[in-house]
Amino acid sequence: MTTSTISTNRSSLLKEAIQERLPEYQALALDIHQHPEVSNYEFYSSAALIRQLEKEGFTVEKEVAGHRTGFAASYRSDKPGPTIAFLAEFDALPGIGHACGHNLFGTYSVLAASIIKKQIDEIGGEIRVYGTPGEEGGENGSAKGSFVREGLFDDVAAALCAHPAYRYGKTTESLANDPVDIKFYGVASHAAAAPEKGVNALEALIQVFNGINALRLQLPKDVNIHGIITNGGVAANVIPEYAAGRFYLRAGNRQTLDIVFKKVEQIVKGAALSTGTSYEFGLFQNAVDHMIPTPSFDELFFTHAKAAGVPETEIDVTEKTSLGSSDVGNVSQVIPTIQPTISISDEYIAGHSEEFKAAAKSEKGLASIAIAAELLAATALDLFEQPALLTKIQEEHQQLLEKSQLTGSTF
Repeated sequence: MTTSTISTNRSSLLKEAIQERLPEYQALALDIHQHPEVSNYEFYSSAALIRQLEKEGFTVEKEVAGHRTGFAASYRSDKPGPTIAFLAEFDALPGIGHACGHNLFGTYSVLAASIIKKQIDEIGGEIRVYGTPGEEGGENGSAKGSFVREGLFDDVAAALCAHPAYRYGKTTESLANDPVDIKFYGVASHAAAAPEKGVNALEALIQVFNGINALRLQLPKDVNIHGIITNGGVAANVIPEYAAGRFYLRAGNRQTLDIVFKKVEQIVKGAALSTGTSYEFGLFQNAVDHMIPTPSFDELFFTHAKAAGVPETEIDVTEKTSLGSSDVGNVSQVIPTIQPTISISDEYIAGHSEEFKAAAKSEKGLASIAIAAELLAATALDLFEQPALLTKIQEEHQQLLEKSQLTGSTF
């Protein structure tokens, strides 16, 4: 069993530091909730978190990894030690706003990082907070993929974050996701008077839908493909010279998804060949990798949850796999990463709903900032204080990563 060595005195100091700051962070979460912004446009939310981090004594680099709203905050002790990163999300959903609770997510991590600065001065090491835009996808979305690609995790020992939810729960497995745009280019012509002069781009896109529907019969159970037509022409009596669709290709692991990607691309090529159109096919944002949970890391977090008085009846201990995708998975491909959930509602609420949006600014939602920050901070301090524990978690993660790479489909 994973155990903690956080002393009662240190736990009390964490609680005191949180309570001193809590009203300020609750106001911050409400402020972000009232200013919902989608991927690549989170200017207000990003700036609000940056101001708070600078106030707390962090050095902040802006516009990180090619993302104009991304940031990397750091605080380094004069003593040597590991580097631990907290992940901060702050984007909202189009139309509905903060119906995934990222106004809380970012404040959880910033407060957790801020309250352990004094301890890091004594213990040694470096704290980072990575502000990663567009977890929900969209323009230049899923920024954690960029942070990984640009090497921001190369010297990081482990990463932590917590997500608001109906119940407390362990980090779940999630699907890899390739978000792709498919575009066809043809020749416009009068659909009745001169159809032979046209090249129908919409027909090519319809063939893609039909081809994907046929492909489903030969796909593993963990694969899911869904898409929409974003442009199907301008008038019924004009042969469409341009048509476009947007698809999410998902699978249980990256290895399987790479095969699915190639198969869908072949369908697109075939549709272009049969209709005489030209095409474009590719990612419209970062690819998302599947999540690799590290059980002992989660166990450490929930050791603190029980010590903090979180009722066991509120903790969902079942092993689950999310049918969605998150770019936290990209981080888990390179270092041990946890994303447990924190309860913000006494009644069931579905993600991406009006009920979730309301819970993200409710009394319980705002109160969750204190408990999430305490659990994240206490878990991180264990990693700073216990090199052997950190090594154990890293070794377990490496074993699970290698196992994941060997279990990819070869259909």
